[in-house]
Amino acid sequence: MIHEWAGRDGSDHTVHTGRLHTAWVGRGRSQVAALVLAVAIGAATTVLVPAGIAVPAGCWAAAVSLLARARTAAGRVRFRLRLFAVSEAAGGLHRLLVDQIGSSRAHSDSVLQFVIRPFAVAGIVVSLVVAVAGLVMMAADNGTTLMWLRRLLDGWLISGSLLTLGWILLLDRADRGGDLSSSLLGLAPVVMDILLLGLLVALRFCLNRAERTAVTVAASALALLGMGDMLRVLLPGPGTWYGIPPAAVCSMAGLLLLTVVPWLPGGVSALGVDQRMMPVIGVVAAFVPVAVCALAVAVHVAVGGSVDMVMSGLAGSVLLVLGVRQGVTHADHLRIINESAEREVHYRTLVDGTCDVITIVSLEGWVLYVSPAVQQVFGYRPEEFAGAALPLFCHPDDVEALMQAVRTLREEAGSGIRGRGRRVSCRVQAADGQWRHVESTISHHPRGMVFVSRDVSDRVAQLAQLEHLAFHDALTGLPNRALFADRVAHALRKRAASAAPPVVLFVDLDGFKAINDSAGHAAGDALLAHAAGRLKASVRAGDTVARLGGDEFAALLEWDAETDPSSAQEVAQRILAALTRPYRLSDRKMVVSASIGMAVADPGITPQKLLHHADLAMYAAKAAGKGRIHMHHPQQPHARTGTLNH
Repeated sequence: MIHEWAGRDGSDHTVHTGRLHTAWVGRGRSQVAALVLAVAIGAATTVLVPAGIAVPAGCWAAAVSLLARARTAAGRVRFRLRLFAVSEAAGGLHRLLVDQIGSSRAHSDSVLQFVIRPFAVAGIVVSLVVAVAGLVMMAADNGTTLMWLRRLLDGWLISGSLLTLGWILLLDRADRGGDLSSSLLGLAPVVMDILLLGLLVALRFCLNRAERTAVTVAASALALLGMGDMLRVLLPGPGTWYGIPPAAVCSMAGLLLLTVVPWLPGGVSALGVDQRMMPVIGVVAAFVPVAVCALAVAVHVAVGGSVDMVMSGLAGSVLLVLGVRQGVTHADHLRIINESAEREVHYRTLVDGTCDVITIVSLEGWVLYVSPAVQQVFGYRPEEFAGAALPLFCHPDDVEALMQAVRTLREEAGSGIRGRGRRVSCRVQAADGQWRHVESTISHHPRGMVFVSRDVSDRVAQLAQLEHLAFHDALTGLPNRALFADRVAHALRKRAASAAPPVVLFVDLDGFKAINDSAGHAAGDALLAHAAGRLKASVRAGDTVARLGGDEFAALLEWDAETDPSSAQEVAQRILAALTRPYRLSDRKMVVSASIGMAVADPGITPQKLLHHADLAMYAAKAAGKGRIHMHHPQQPHARTGTLNH
């Protein structure tokens, strides 16, 4: 069975992995298609609408989209969406004013430039500060202080390396005689795009797969915006290609993507408060910008470029941040180790101190861990279970119920469902050979399943004792009236048409009250116990004998197809003879007799009616002189059909 499970698990895992791979490939193709479509729409827009109007309008369209999405959110998420909307609106104002400055470049001393330039600078500053504030708030709320600090440092590692590359390109343009002042103003959006892109990429590694779609598209949009702003700085004049301005195309494509980002999967949830964990790929990716920065500086120096203070500061900051990040990472690692050690001690104390046996089992059915309580409860050492397979020491009659619960949890795990645990009761053989009643709760575990088992043998024994007391006489141990009535009803239900009908004997001890009054209740109880033993010994193994109360007893005689109904008279004679023999109790000889009423089950009779007929026959025997056997007859209810057997 274990091998069969392993085979199914492998196939299920293959199917599940194939579906995930197909989903990832389909999602990647959709994102590439969206990117191509955005570039195509951006190119068409720049052909039909002047870039000086289309790009600011695209910024404001993204702001409107963010505000509309904010109306559907709540709390901090709504506030952050509004911050990003303000950033886009301010960015649109900056791009509009910069275009006006460019159009009036021929009149460099004009009043228009003097008035517009401060507003252009203010627009980009507001856009940058507000957008960075929104991303920093996301990082600060998600996780510990060390975690969000590491994200900010990762963002600067990415941004610093790209800024170094941008500065090198800007110096190259200045060396070729470009306008450095205008280039610096045009470089401001590049700085903002790079900073936001760095923070966004650093944050992306902390998101789950469902939230990455929106963040990936947003990162692609910022990359296009940064490319468009960089082309405006580097390309001389209008910079058209076959009549299409590539800078404006990149900007419009990026803005179109930003407009749809809030409505994509994860567009809102990625901004929420949640505990984010940095995966391994995010940690490794932080070292890539350092190599990019070093390569850019090396190429610039190799082609004869000069290294100024800005380049040195940017490159130095990247190296400094890398060192600080390593320290933060190490401190965070130590914190995680200490917390893990504390949790391990805490849970180890709980596991070792509990009386419940905790067992971890793989989905294939192999035991991975057993808590030390197994030695106290079942007498086994934990190491005896290493590598064992289910079912473990389970009673053969209980194996199917146990394995059905295990199969159900395994199917849930294969389909990615984490349902509630299953409770199973079974018997487990202890080390001393005894069967213990065990109640187990089976739940999902990262490594398979976890069994929390408790020995409930004492509780089961108590319940069995209570059930026995509820349906048996405490003095004689015989079934009581309730159980006897149930046995009669069962006999009537299962009666076959070809078999003889059941017979009920109603027995009352004659003279018992006198003995009980003269010798005492203790002697009377002893006599009843002896009479119950004689009565039980006088019937067959398949018959039922009960004490109905006081000195009244009853017997249910059942027959098969080959039995002669007249043999019930013989059983009644044996009972009468056994009960009338003298009893020796406490060196005293006591004698009682018995009156017995017999009733045969007629077709369609009810259990209550059959018992009533036997009771009537017993009273008829007493009325006839006691020590007799009477058979009940529907037409002659008091006719004597039996005789005293002395």
